[in-house]
Amino acid sequence: MTDVLLHIENLNVSYRGAGHSAHIIDGVDITIGRGQSVGLVGESGSGKSTVAFTLLGLLADNAEISANRAAFDGRGTKLTSAETARLRGTDIAMVFQDPMTALNPMFTIGTQLVDIQRRRFPKESRRALWARAEAVLSDVGLQDAAQRMHRYPHEFSGGMRQRVVIAMALLVEPKLLIADEPTTALDATVEAQVVEMLHRLRQRTVASMLVVSHSMGLIAELCDSVIVMYAGTVVENGKVTDVLHHPHHPYTRALLNCEIDPYAAFDRRQDLATIPGTVPDPANRPQGCIFAERCPSRHDRCSEKPPRRQAKTGQSFFCWLEAA
Repeated sequence: MTDVLLHIENLNVSYRGAGHSAHIIDGVDITIGRGQSVGLVGESGSGKSTVAFTLLGLLADNAEISANRAAFDGRGTKLTSAETARLRGTDIAMVFQDPMTALNPMFTIGTQLVDIQRRRFPKESRRALWARAEAVLSDVGLQDAAQRMHRYPHEFSGGMRQRVVIAMALLVEPKLLIADEPTTALDATVEAQVVEMLHRLRQRTVASMLVVSHSMGLIAELCDSVIVMYAGTVVENGKVTDVLHHPHHPYTRALLNCEIDPYAAFDRRQDLATIPGTVPDPANRPQGCIFAERCPSRHDRCSEKPPRRQAKTGQSFFCWLEAA
């Protein structure tokens, strides 16, 4: 069995409000082995980014976090802001969804790439950190890296800024790299280049990856296993190939049906699939199956919390329907 880097059992995250609390994450289990890539997939509002921000200690002050057990790199953690802050920028790094907001418009790219390394290499000279940043910038596919180091973020295209943010994450040599929707807002050509670059870098580094996305296609490209989330709850998880080819939870099947077939993109007869309804209010979560209100296979038993079932293909899912 792969050595475990991150293990969390029964993660819960709530936000305190005026007279009520919003339960955002409900009983999520996550395990990432060393060198393994795990995907978190689900539509907007499913809680994917909240899980990532919990690991980095970037949740709002009114967040309440609990877990039955949590450990990172062999050490137990209570996921407090003080503990996660020590890991952020050293053992855990993140590629944020919007590179323009992740970069400071007041400083050159070179200055930011040097400063990001200070926590990991506090005794290194600026000259050494600059040279290292230039090398990694070139490694992520930016041409004329020496010239680009003196440029400002607004002088870069979206795809180039995304490469800079990836370089920033790699410079701290993290044990866990979190990629939060790394191809959002990129055109198809640049998206393919970024995916290929992440795939190549994963083969060359020993870092584990947590890829957050709404796209099963991206997860299939980059991950070994996948966790399907809906409204803050895990509904199915397992190896990517098992979940993609033999989905068992109705939500997983619906999510896959919403994927656009690139080979049929110009077929006017192709209907764009949708999932009727909306994600439930986190301040008023249903008592039974979280997906019941939108599920085409719902029945009376769905008013009760579904059990965990094991599919013959290997993955587990939470549904009253029997595994095929």
